[in-house]
Amino acid sequence: MTLTVKVIAPDQTILDTVAEEVILPSSSGQLGILTGHAPLISALETGVLRFRKDKAWAAIALTGGFAEVEEDEVTVLVRSGELGSAINPEDARKQLEKAEQSLADIKAEDKQGKIQAEQNLRMARARVQATTAI
Repeated sequence: MTLTVKVIAPDQTILDTVAEEVILPSSSGQLGILTGHAPLISALETGVLRFRKDKAWAAIALTGGFAEVEEDEVTVLVRSGELGSAINPEDARKQLEKAEQSLADIKAEDKQGKIQAEQNLRMARARVQATTAI
């Protein structure tokens, strides 16, 4: 049995495939989905969605959103996402270092800047993690 998996951003469909298993970065922790899963809707954090297809794992770096599971269909709506296989690992590591430095350079009174820098750091970390599926 398989799951139909769709990952959709406002400007593109990132993924439309079938998979045996999906692991979502839900707001309450990692959420595993197999066939026959009970219907649910879950908020997603910035992180890595992993899916297993043909016994091989692949990953997508996501910037938050929502997931709906119903009748072996997983629909994920996100602000943005990027397939791990499309990410250059070296560029991702450099971007992570830059995001870490940007956060360290933020002044304590710049609350908005700190929030943005933390979001950039979470996405940079997710991109690095997505380059190595499982």
